[in-house]
Amino acid sequence: MQIEEYFDFLAPDDIRVKGHRVGIESVLYEYLFREKSPEEIAQRFPSLTLEQIYATILYYLHNRAKVEAYMKEWLEWGERMRAKQDRNPPPVVVRLRALKAERAKAQMAQ
Repeated sequence: MQIEEYFDFLAPDDIRVKGHRVGIESVLYEYLFREKSPEEIAQRFPSLTLEQIYATILYYLHNRAKVEAYMKEWLEWGERMRAKQDRNPPPVVVRLRALKAERAKAQMAQ
């Protein structure tokens, strides 16, 4: 079996573990940035087998430059989306922030 057979390459910026909605970025984020072991990652994603997790890590190791660029773009996209949401939060978030401010003000008055 070729390592690529473990994945669905839906788009240049969308690689999923075959048969799952889990993207390789989710597994690799846990591995690279949170320094989780494959066994710990399996607990985080119980629908994935340990073999699929190891295959994802191996794919990264064999394609390091390509996957690092993929991860960099994914992280930057996430930052852009969070910034966009901060600039234009949904109404429920605006309301929750207002309630939090009211509670803080009421506590300070006591």
